[in-house]
Amino acid sequence: MKIALGVDHAAFGYKEAIRAELERLGHAVLDCGTDGPASVDYPAIALAVARAVRGGEAEFGVFLCGTGIGGSIAANKVRGVRAALCHEAFTARMARLHNNANVLCIGARVVGLDLALEIVRVFLATAWPNEARHARRLALIADAEAETVTSS
Repeated sequence: MKIALGVDHAAFGYKEAIRAELERLGHAVLDCGTDGPASVDYPAIALAVARAVRGGEAEFGVFLCGTGIGGSIAANKVRGVRAALCHEAFTARMARLHNNANVLCIGARVVGLDLALEIVRVFLATAWPNEARHARRLALIADAEAETVTSS
């Protein structure tokens, strides 16, 4: 798979380890930034990751910032993106199983590197089962998303 990877300055120290793990797992990486520890605006990078997923340039996205909160908020503004903020393997697994999440957000100031790598592995290894009850709930979210777009 191709994975869009983006980090802000707070998570820059994690970027190469996550890239290496993605490549070790056989994935291609689309680098969405940043390329150094200088302060950057996290929404621009989170949106680049989300737009790469929406546009089909990547199957999934991984974004890290200080807490993961801002990145998940920004990414979820992109229609068709279901970004999940995960702090451990359980929420990463549930994000895929119940929500068919396609962008993973992690807080580098909240989660240590080893745990972040585990979260990435679990998220990408968990397949969406497309069960009717979860698909119905996602359809409700998509309907609300479409309503918001048309009423703006």
